[in-house]
Amino acid sequence: MPKWSKNTFFGAATVGERGQIVIPAEARKEQNIEFGDKVMVFAHGRGLLVLKAETVTELLSETLSQATTLEELLKQAAKDEEQG
Repeated sequence: MPKWSKNTFFGAATVGERGQIVIPAEARKEQNIEFGDKVMVFAHGRGLLVLKAETVTELLSETLSQATTLEELLKQAAKDEEQG
């Protein structure tokens, strides 16, 4: 199972008057989030999903690679069908 799909509860955070939250230390440590790292915030159902920007890039790159492989397989299948 990929590390990013592991479900863990790290605790609660309070939203400050400027809309800021503090990511719990254990979560920062496990996810290797350090001072100055960029994170991306997404709406996910009725909640929020926070991911390191580099993680989003990795996920998109992996998805693109898989889509490219699928496209190649579909082209080969169409070619095989034409010949068969």
